[in-house]
Amino acid sequence: MQPSQLIEEGRRIATICNSCRYCEGLCAVFPAIEARRTFAEADLNYLANLCHNCTECLHACPFGPPHPFEVNVPLTLARLRLSSYEEYCRPRVLGAAFRSQSIPAVLGIVSALIAALLAATTLSRHRSLVGLGRHREFYDVVPHAVMAWAFGVVFLLVIAAMGISVACFVNASGRLSRAGRWRAIIAGLRDALRLKYLHGSGEDCSTAEDTRTPWRRLFHHATLYGFALCFASTVTASLYASFLHRSAPYPLFSLPVLLGMAGGIGLLVGPAGLWTIRARRDPAAMDPQQGGLDRSFILLLLLTSATGLTLLAFSGTGAMAILLIVHLATVLALFLSLPYGKFMHGLYRAAALIRYADECRMPEN
Repeated sequence: MQPSQLIEEGRRIATICNSCRYCEGLCAVFPAIEARRTFAEADLNYLANLCHNCTECLHACPFGPPHPFEVNVPLTLARLRLSSYEEYCRPRVLGAAFRSQSIPAVLGIVSALIAALLAATTLSRHRSLVGLGRHREFYDVVPHAVMAWAFGVVFLLVIAAMGISVACFVNASGRLSRAGRWRAIIAGLRDALRLKYLHGSGEDCSTAEDTRTPWRRLFHHATLYGFALCFASTVTASLYASFLHRSAPYPLFSLPVLLGMAGGIGLLVGPAGLWTIRARRDPAAMDPQQGGLDRSFILLLLLTSATGLTLLAFSGTGAMAILLIVHLATVLALFLSLPYGKFMHGLYRAAALIRYADECRMPEN
């Protein structure tokens, strides 16, 4: 669909749902629809990111295909979500990246970064890869200052891009009411961290008609908290190097390693499970255009965790140097993709849940 057609389809679906109200107890989307009589583009983007794509409403809808109305809320909102990623992306010219991602593109970027880091490392050290393989400390391969500055600059640029994009989404959705603002923020973040609305009607996530399992929610949890633990491991390792003057690799039972192992396992189990579940979900609720966006992000998470755990296992061997460079290149590719990949849906969804919590506390609601 063209953007204008997509907006009109979103308004049509929301108007039908507003009249029917059969699904109002399933999740936050339908009470939010009922709180509105008209639907601007920003309203539809807010509703789309409030949706957790559990597909419960698709199977419950009395007007779904093959009914002439052809109401398909999950598919319509999925298309609107993709449009919202492009709309609020900054710089906006990079919005096309959301539709162009694919597995070959991810592998190409990772390979290019590996080659660049290998060349920079060997040239700066004036040693061959064989010479690098004799080192036993990470910072003998890539100096701590170089690693900290390179990843620090990328991290700051990524945070800025994501922060501006989320701010654009929040401003379009509407400001929070002053009364109870912090309560809404706490409630919305709590719902986001608990993945509350992957429990359709208080039950587990629907994967097909009359089929509900907890796996999609559990794999999302493993991915989210695995990512958080890996990030905590990276920050802790940087603090060890900066303030304790201790060089990596660290002992098995040190805090950075324990956090990294737990996070790495979570980032293997979670994304692998989501990849499997995605292939088994009802295709009627899936937008084919977003297959590359979903799979490329899952693949980057899997590569990050797999290369990190492999580096941990072989950190005391001659393969350490090359494994370190491969892992750093993969992490760098992941970082660069965050503002222009599926990671943004988590930030927009958290913002939408905060907005919904605020709406529930407003006097007119």
